[in-house]
Amino acid sequence: MPVHLVDHPLVHDALLELRDRTTPPAVFRQAAARITTLLATEAMRDVPSASASVETPIGPAGGRRVSGDIVVVPVLRAGLGMLDAILLLAPRARVGHIGLQRDEVTAVASQYYAKFPAKLETSFVLMVDPMLATGGSAIAALELLRTAGARQVHVVCIVAAPEGIAALEAHFPAVHVFTPVVDTGLNAHKFIVPGLGDFGDRLYGTS
Repeated sequence: MPVHLVDHPLVHDALLELRDRTTPPAVFRQAAARITTLLATEAMRDVPSASASVETPIGPAGGRRVSGDIVVVPVLRAGLGMLDAILLLAPRARVGHIGLQRDEVTAVASQYYAKFPAKLETSFVLMVDPMLATGGSAIAALELLRTAGARQVHVVCIVAAPEGIAALEAHFPAVHVFTPVVDTGLNAHKFIVPGLGDFGDRLYGTS
């Protein structure tokens, strides 16, 4: 499975801010937006585009426009913290949502919501979920997308664990994953080590 490690100094600067336990929610949200912008830019490098031209105030100019349909699918709730940054990059993108609840004891994800735009089979789909831990939520989300017709899906996460990468590779070997880091592993509670804690709680100031 293609795993793309996005090794940019600004990505890792934002990642360190997210890891810091003293970072308050307001600053955490800003760092999440910064790192998402950079990761999504890399993940959308091969989005379809076509030649185009416009008239500047001085004369004609050629260039390229995005020609493919982009669909962004955040996994609720933490993935919502990455959505707005991507929509600034791709304002014409359509948005789907997947709601998954992870059991705190078994770490098994159960679906409580899913809604997608039409014609996913011809769309460039970007699935965003900040933490790829066991891979259970990502696999469940990708299964839903595949059933809905999605054929080209890129996954963007902020921190990944080797267990999650291995699980995704076993189920979806053709899916591309974009992340800045693959951490050491999971602890007994299935949290990524060293990770950054519970992304959703830190994003929204809940516990």
